[in-house]
Amino acid sequence: MATDTVEPSSMKILLVDDDKKLCRLIADYLEPMGYEVATAHNGSQGLEMVRDGSYHAVILDVMMPQMDGFEVLKRLRRESDIPVLMLTARGEETDRIVGLEMGADDYLPKTFSSRELLARLRAVTRRYRVSEKQAASAAGDEPLVFGDLRIELASRSVFLGTEPVNLTPLEYDLLASLAGSAGRVLSRDQLLDAVAGRSYEVFDRSVDVHISALRRKLGEAPRYPRFIQTVRSAGYMFKISEDREA
Repeated sequence: MATDTVEPSSMKILLVDDDKKLCRLIADYLEPMGYEVATAHNGSQGLEMVRDGSYHAVILDVMMPQMDGFEVLKRLRRESDIPVLMLTARGEETDRIVGLEMGADDYLPKTFSSRELLARLRAVTRRYRVSEKQAASAAGDEPLVFGDLRIELASRSVFLGTEPVNLTPLEYDLLASLAGSAGRVLSRDQLLDAVAGRSYEVFDRSVDVHISALRRKLGEAPRYPRFIQTVRSAGYMFKISEDREA
């Protein structure tokens, strides 16, 4: 097996899967990469371990007896935004959409290679670190900056390079919500919740219309979005550029 780059510091991963042999194989691969891997073999045990431990990410199997991965994810999302990589033998698109809409960060069929697992795991933990920084910035009214896009939270202003971007209040709130959760898929319902309580006439599919207008104002090419990516049947995701991921 080829040698991969070791993580700069140890990260704690919780692997929740009833397949003990697979758990051992994954742990044997990840531990030399700098990960500390703990395992749980059912959903209830996994939830208890997340509550008791300080993990950086969860790898969660869907097909488990008693409590499946979807139920574990549902309960987990009530109390934590820890990155979750769903792992399953079921690769149907509907299952992936359900997992993403419930708050999974990524979805990997069990036909994965070791390198693909490592790449996906690095991606979800990297996105989470960026999102944490963005949340801290938002709490302190510091601007959100993505390349040449700058979102001034204190003044509710947006700039593309040195040019101001003239957004409606609703467009601004949608952009700030997406950028504040950069790297994670937000469903239409989540975006509606983000603007709830404002005096906006917005509902379900009208979100698409407002996102389309927002993209035009950001100079986005429909087929090659720089910032706002459509995740089919799931919602939208604000992309993290390479310079933000480093």
